Amino acid sequence: MNFRRRIPSLTALMTLEAVLRHRSFTAAAIELGVTQAAVSRQIATLEEELGLPMFVRKHRAIEPTAVCLTLGTTLAQSFASIADAVDAVRSSQQNVVTIGATVAFSSFWLLPRLAEFRRENAGVQIRVISQDARIDLDAGGIDIAIRYGRPPFADAKVVASQEDVVVPVCSPDYFWRRPTAQMSDADEFIETDAHDRSWLSWTQWVQETGRALRIKPHLRFNHYTEAIAAARAGQGIALGWRLLVQTFLEDGTLVALDEAEMSTADQYHILLPARPRRTLAAEHAANWLANALTR
Repeated sequence: MNFRRRIPSLTALMTLEAVLRHRSFTAAAIELGVTQAAVSRQIATLEEELGLPMFVRKHRAIEPTAVCLTLGTTLAQSFASIADAVDAVRSSQQNVVTIGATVAFSSFWLLPRLAEFRRENAGVQIRVISQDARIDLDAGGIDIAIRYGRPPFADAKVVASQEDVVVPVCSPDYFWRRPTAQMSDADEFIETDAHDRSWLSWTQWVQETGRALRIKPHLRFNHYTEAIAAARAGQGIALGWRLLVQTFLEDGTLVALDEAEMSTADQYHILLPARPRRTLAAEHAANWLANALTR
């Protein structure tokens, strides 16, 4: 339905509602921030378009006509509904927090904790953006980011940081059917072939730990989530970032092998954009996540 053809100028209707409420062209002009002449022109244009007078002009006073009162009542209710709807939209936007993280961090660490966050913060809506490419906080759209690396970050303020360790992990089933108690060349290894080399490879792990192993991975995946899924399914041993796989170690779907844990050079960081405008909901969510990450 083409409302534009049926409805007069919204400016004129808003002017009419203001004049009717104040019973004064002058007071309406002050409220609307225009001249009294501009108000008179809007009312005259509206009367011409409707073909009916809206006010009876008297000496130093105006009296609304019956049709003006009828139209004015509807306008007041309609504008109030529009104002309420706009306030609701603004309020909801202020309480929507968008969090950006890698696919692995979102899947393994963030999602298991969102239920607790939502229970404690019922008025905050969470939107998760998962991508392995670096999230550019200067581009906007992200309120909080979890980034693995080393500060400082030109586009972000660090709220909290947490180091991690790497340890070989596998399913309980694979653990008990391994060929030897100690990790050996006979084991089946799962590799993550990610472009981001902050994901440690088995070759790097062997070099860093000084183990005398010649590892030839039986399975390779380009996403860490798939490598861990394969390990949980009993298909071999994967390198486990303990902070990410802790949920699976606790529920028993993964076990850590009796090997030396290797500290990582980089850390996980809870970040807020460097840009000055941040919502209170985002600040609160960032502090909640910081406590969850570091406890």
